[in-house]
Amino acid sequence: MEFTCNEFKVGKCEGEKLVDGETMPLVLQPPAAAKNDIDSLVMALKENKEWFEQMIIKNSAVLLRGFDVKNVVDFNEIVEAFGWDDIRYVGPAPRTHVYKRIWTANEGPLSEFIYYHHEMVLIKESPKKVILYCEIPPPEGGETPFVPSFRVTERIMEEFPEVVEELDKKGLTYTFTTLSKNNTSSMRGRGWEDTLGTSDPKEAEKRANALGMDLEWLPNGSVKAILGPRTLTRVFDGRKGRRMWFNTMVGMHGKEHSSATMADGTEIPIKFVKRCEEIIEEESIQFKWQKGDVLFFDNMALLHGRRPALPPRKVLVATCK
Repeated sequence: MEFTCNEFKVGKCEGEKLVDGETMPLVLQPPAAAKNDIDSLVMALKENKEWFEQMIIKNSAVLLRGFDVKNVVDFNEIVEAFGWDDIRYVGPAPRTHVYKRIWTANEGPLSEFIYYHHEMVLIKESPKKVILYCEIPPPEGGETPFVPSFRVTERIMEEFPEVVEELDKKGLTYTFTTLSKNNTSSMRGRGWEDTLGTSDPKEAEKRANALGMDLEWLPNGSVKAILGPRTLTRVFDGRKGRRMWFNTMVGMHGKEHSSATMADGTEIPIKFVKRCEEIIEEESIQFKWQKGDVLFFDNMALLHGRRPALPPRKVLVATCK
């Protein structure tokens, strides 16, 4: 689709890339200095909802920059302008509810790198859109790098076609262990009680099963979640038939509190995992956050992560169906 909206002008940002003819991220700025206020932005988004959503799918990442988005209230107005349904986050990252549909991003230590992932990739229903708002940009680091998922599949298929087909045929099984209570000293420190919204083990099992998880209770009150089988790649409607690298194999394989194996129990070749990790990093795109930035991801098409940062850094998030 051609860029045809008069309510925005196309800008540029350091680090953007042209991928298969698409600019990532597509930077949209106010059409004039007098139209950078939140009311003008929200009105423009409401009047061009369908077009804007098509831009997210076409370019996979859209960055609103140069608008006067002051705080979480403004950010929530932007999120609600589209009428997209909310989807509650389920996962190991420690997060805090801030306001209406807005949560903190992963509150794990800023010194740690959060590995690339599709949001809630292992849950039965993943959000279609992830929306991030930078309230306080870090003085150093803290980028949110993202990766065109189809490019990972294309490159892996060139080198390991048989392994990819075997994994897609057999499926993957994942496990991760979590404590009962939250531990914000870890980027995977969200407890099962907070994750599942209950302290009752029977109710937790019921809710986990509905999400596609089985639970194994451990003597210390923690729990091992078992998910699978899950495919390695997926193709989603409206995205040029691209085969997306829709998994979290590299992020969970061989870790202290998580694992990833073939569904029949066969180990995944370590050479394959390492090469996947290299390719994902090579395909990554990143830019420096600016105060007031609002970034839209097509969660079906992009993996994303977080670079280590010096404090302070405050990035908020909303997830939508």
